[in-house]
Amino acid sequence: MTVDRAHCPAAACLDGRTKGLPAGLGAITRAEIAGAGWNVLAEDLPLPLALLKTSALEHNTLWMQGFLRLTGASIAPHGKTSMSPELYARQLAAGAWGITVATAQQLRVCREMGVGRVLLANQLVGRQAIAYVLDEIERDPAFEFFCLVDSIVGVDRLVAAARARGMARPVDVLLECGAPGARTGCRTIEPALTLARHVAVSAPWVRLAGVEGFEGAIRGADALDTERRIGAFVAFMGEVAQDCQREGLFGRDEVLLSAGGSAYFDLVTALPRALAGRMVRVVLRSGCYLTHDSGGYAKAATRMRERTPALATLGEGLRDALEVWSYVQSLPEPGVAILTMGKRDVSHDLHLPFPRYVFRPGIDRAPRDAPITWTITALNDQHAFLSIPSGELAVGDMLGCTIAHPCTTFDKWRFMPLVDDGYRVVDAITTWF
Repeated sequence: MTVDRAHCPAAACLDGRTKGLPAGLGAITRAEIAGAGWNVLAEDLPLPLALLKTSALEHNTLWMQGFLRLTGASIAPHGKTSMSPELYARQLAAGAWGITVATAQQLRVCREMGVGRVLLANQLVGRQAIAYVLDEIERDPAFEFFCLVDSIVGVDRLVAAARARGMARPVDVLLECGAPGARTGCRTIEPALTLARHVAVSAPWVRLAGVEGFEGAIRGADALDTERRIGAFVAFMGEVAQDCQREGLFGRDEVLLSAGGSAYFDLVTALPRALAGRMVRVVLRSGCYLTHDSGGYAKAATRMRERTPALATLGEGLRDALEVWSYVQSLPEPGVAILTMGKRDVSHDLHLPFPRYVFRPGIDRAPRDAPITWTITALNDQHAFLSIPSGELAVGDMLGCTIAHPCTTFDKWRFMPLVDDGYRVVDAITTWF
C-alpha cells in the first residue's frame, strides 16, 4: 500500500505557539525542523517535551513485519493511537494493508494524505458521517472502505442513504461479533446469521465483506480466564464466518476476518485462513505496537511471549519509543521533587509515568538511569510529584519518563520530534486529534 505524500498535511502551521517548540520561533516546516541541528539534551527545545526515538520505531517496525510473516496475517494499524500522518506513512511503507479509524474525522485525516484503504472499526451512523463516507466512495473509484454492522437498523440506514444517491458501488461491511458484557457486536450465532442474510438481500447497496470482532473488551476472572474467553470468542468469529460461507452470503472474492487490539493480537491469529476454498485475509488492528509502552502493553507483551513461544524467533521484543522529558523546577521538601510536566502532557489514565533517565545540563555527557526507587506519585495539570528516597537532584536537572498509554499521550501534543539515540532531532511528526 502506498501513500500520496503530496497530500500529507505534514507540519502545517507549526511555530512558537506550538508546545514543544521554542517560544520565539516563527513558522517552521517539518523539513526545517529536521535540518535545524537541535539536540534535546542541549536544551534546544523547551520542556516538557514528548519525543520519539527512531531506533525504537525502526526496531518495532521490523518486529511486527516478522510477526506478520510468522503468522501469515496482515495489519491495518489503528490510527486513533497517534493520529499522525507521518507515522501512518511509516507503517504503510512497511507493508501495512491499510489504516484503521474509529470516526469520520479520523477518516478525513487518512484521506487527506491519500490513504487508499481504510477500515472504520465502528458502526457508521449519523447523517454527517454517512454522507462523508459516501462522498469519498463516489469521488474516488479506487478508494476501499469497510465499516462494521451489528444491527438490521444500522444496515437499513446505510442502504437508505446509498439508494437515495443511486450509488454505483456498494458499501462494504463487516459483520461485527461481540461477547456478553463487552462492547458492540452480535453475541450469538443466530442473530449474526440473520444480520448477514439481511446484508446479502440488501444488495447492491451494501456487501458483506467479512466478519469482525474486538477481543480487547473481554474480561475474565483472571488473566488465564480472560485468555480462555478470548480463545472462545475467536472460535465464535470463525464459526460465524464458516456459516456465512456455507450460505453464500459473502459478496467479495476475498473474505476479511479482523480483530486484534494491542494486547492479544497473537490469539487472534487462530482465525481461519480459508473458508471452503475461499481466500481469507486476517487483518490485525494493533495501534500501539509502533511506540509500545512501559505499562499495560509491556505486561501484555511479556504474557504474549509466554503463551506463544514461537515469538522467541523474532529476537528482542517491542521497545519503548515514546518518552516525555521535563525539568526539576522545585525541591520543596526532603525526598520530593516537582517536575514541569503534568496531566496536560503525559498519560495518566492507566498508570502514572515511569522515571527512567536523569540528565544534568552542562555536567553530564549522556543520560543516566534513574534510581529504581524514584516514583511519580501524583500529577497536577502542569506539575508532577517525584518521590526521591535516594539519590540527588538539583533544580534544572532534566528527567526522562516512559509512559503507560500511548493513545492518551499522543493526544496531548500537536508536534513531537524524532530523535536518534544521542537525542539529536532528525525529523518530526504532527498529530491531528
